Amino acid sequence: MRLSAQQPIGIFDSGVGGLTVASAINKLLPQEQLIYFGDTAHTPWGTQSQASIQNYATRITKYLLDRNCKVIVVACNSASAAALQQVEAVASGKALVYNVIDPVISYLKTHYQKSKVGLIGTKQTVQSNTYANKLAAQTQSIELQCLATPIFVPLIEEGLGNTKYAKDFVEYYMSNPRFKDIAALVLGCTHYPLIKEQMNLYFKHRVQIIDSAATVANLLAAELQDRDLLNNLNGPQQEFFVSADSSFFYELATKFFQANISLHTYPLWEDQAVHLQETSN
Repeated sequence: MRLSAQQPIGIFDSGVGGLTVASAINKLLPQEQLIYFGDTAHTPWGTQSQASIQNYATRITKYLLDRNCKVIVVACNSASAAALQQVEAVASGKALVYNVIDPVISYLKTHYQKSKVGLIGTKQTVQSNTYANKLAAQTQSIELQCLATPIFVPLIEEGLGNTKYAKDFVEYYMSNPRFKDIAALVLGCTHYPLIKEQMNLYFKHRVQIIDSAATVANLLAAELQDRDLLNNLNGPQQEFFVSADSSFFYELATKFFQANISLHTYPLWEDQAVHLQETSN
């Protein structure tokens, strides 16, 4: 695999959640060019079938590879759980692939041995048992308590993350008995950091809230440096694509990147439908 430092980094998610990861990468690696794709036409992914998520993830991966990305960051827990192997197969020999689960597992192994840890995520992420299985393969001393919290993603995608509704649902889910006496809470969805403060308030800042954005950014920076793939020549440049119009996406991305962003609506699935029709004919 021959890669150039000047190639962009591709990042994708079902919607706005992966912006938390993109922002962390941008802060740590400000010279890198980022291409972000949010599948706003199909969000949330966490309530959909594994086959559907694999279809969405691989199609977006192919698009990012067409844009010559040196790295594909699967900035979605549902896709990291359900479609990572498929993404890696598509990108094999063309780009490096990173997910948002493995760095968190490494962090837990290092910092939370002999502790009780909570995890919240979409139905797809929790039911896949990916976190539990990966953690059990590395350590038996961490008690992981998982809970699906499916209302959070649509709530956040509708721009209601800072409302009383979000606060009420945080209290509803966090009061679940399985989270009694936890030392940390893993946000097993990249959307969830957008309501992280409500969770901190609920736990009165006594429980560490762990999201994957910083851990992924740190890992990516270290490995790009080791591979001599850090872009130190180009000025920062970001492009954002969504599969369906989303004013909230633009508003949030502008807030994260503190600038007027370049946002394009790219009907990726219409292209796919035309291709399938031409193939069938």
